[in-house]
Amino acid sequence: MAHHALASQESYNPNHLLDILLGKMQLKNDAALSRMLEVAPPVISKIRHHRLPVGASLLIRMHEVTGMSIRDLRDLMGDRRTKYRLSDAQGRPKPEEKAPDPASGNYAH
Repeated sequence: MAHHALASQESYNPNHLLDILLGKMQLKNDAALSRMLEVAPPVISKIRHHRLPVGASLLIRMHEVTGMSIRDLRDLMGDRRTKYRLSDAQGRPKPEEKAPDPASGNYAH
């Protein structure tokens, strides 16, 4: 079974977050929660079984639906990281495009 890196943190427990959301929104089950968050039911199941991390877009959706801060939501699931690793592509300057050569006539007038 594949685990994501956050799952190795001892304090990480996304079930606590999901249970709090169920109570706060007065929902009966994970299917109702998935409808409220506008995600497929297997997403909630995969999060509960530590096969999928709670991603940024889902955290933002939880924030929009509940009004809770992102920090509070992350605290509820035990995500206490203060720094995040960016992918190699993020933060890199885009490759520069060559300016059209006026001598070639390939430019807009």
